[in-house]
Amino acid sequence: MSSYQTLTYEERDAVAWVTLNRPEVLNAFDSVMMRELHQCWRALRDNDDVRVVVLTGAGNTAFCTGLDRTAAAVGEPRQPGQPGAAAQPGEIGQRGGTPLHLDDPGDLLPPKTAGQLWKPVIAAVNGMACGGAFYLLGEVEFIIAADHATFFDPHTSYGMAAVFEPTMMLQRMPLGEVMRMSLMGAHERISAQRAYQVGLVQEVVPGADLHEAAQRAALVIASQPPLAVQATVRAVWYAQELGYRQALDVAKTLVQLGTDSESLAAGQRAFTSGRRPDWRLR
Repeated sequence: MSSYQTLTYEERDAVAWVTLNRPEVLNAFDSVMMRELHQCWRALRDNDDVRVVVLTGAGNTAFCTGLDRTAAAVGEPRQPGQPGAAAQPGEIGQRGGTPLHLDDPGDLLPPKTAGQLWKPVIAAVNGMACGGAFYLLGEVEFIIAADHATFFDPHTSYGMAAVFEPTMMLQRMPLGEVMRMSLMGAHERISAQRAYQVGLVQEVVPGADLHEAAQRAALVIASQPPLAVQATVRAVWYAQELGYRQALDVAKTLVQLGTDSESLAAGQRAFTSGRRPDWRLR
C-alpha cells in the first residue's frame, strides 16, 4: 500500500479509496498534494488489482476547496523578469518573462488529462467543493454527493478570472448554470439538490450514507470485466470531446479493443444461466 503525506489510500475488493487529507485547510491542495495526486493517478494505471477508484475528502465539511494560497510555493507566481531558481515540481504560475509559459494545477490534478487514467473514478463529495476542486470533479465518471454538499467558484469575488474551472464544468453542466456559478463567485452556492437537477451530480444521499452509496456503485462496476469497462470509459470521453462522426470512427476501433473472448464467454455464461443481476431503481 502506497504512503502519501496529503492523501490516504486504501485498496479493498478491487476498489481504491483515495482521500484528500488536509482537513485543517478544508482539503485545499498545496504543491505536495498536487504531486501526490499525479503520482497516485499514474500508479493506478499500472495496478491491475484496482478496477475502480473512489475519490473523496477527509472529514464532513469539505471535499476540496481548491488551491491553498497560504501554502509555500503555491499561488505566488514568480514576477516577470524576476531571477531565481527553476520552478520546483508542483509549483504553479508564470515561468520566465512572458505570460506564454504557465504551470497550472491542471497539469497535475485531473485524472484523465494529467494522469491518463481510464479506470472509472467516482467522486464522493462530502461537503464544500469549490474553485480548483473542479479540476478533479471535471474528470471523474460521475458524482455522488452528500445532501449537505455545496458547489461554487469564488474566483471573480477575489479578482481572478474563472477560466479553467468553467471550461471543465461545461462538459458537465448547462451553459447558464456554469455562467451563473462563475459570475456570482463567492456570493452564491449550488446545493446538492440543485447540482443533481442540472446534471452535475448523479445521486444525492444523506451524509451518513455517502460511503455506502459510493461503495455500492464501485463494487458493481468492479465486478464487471475491466477491459470492457475501461474501453467504455474511453469511448464516452472520446464522444464528449470529438465531433460526432469522429467519435463513431474511433468507436470502430474501441469496440474491437474492448471486447475480448474471455469477457464475451463470461458474459454468455451469465446470460444463459438464467440468473439476472439484482438491480435497484435510481
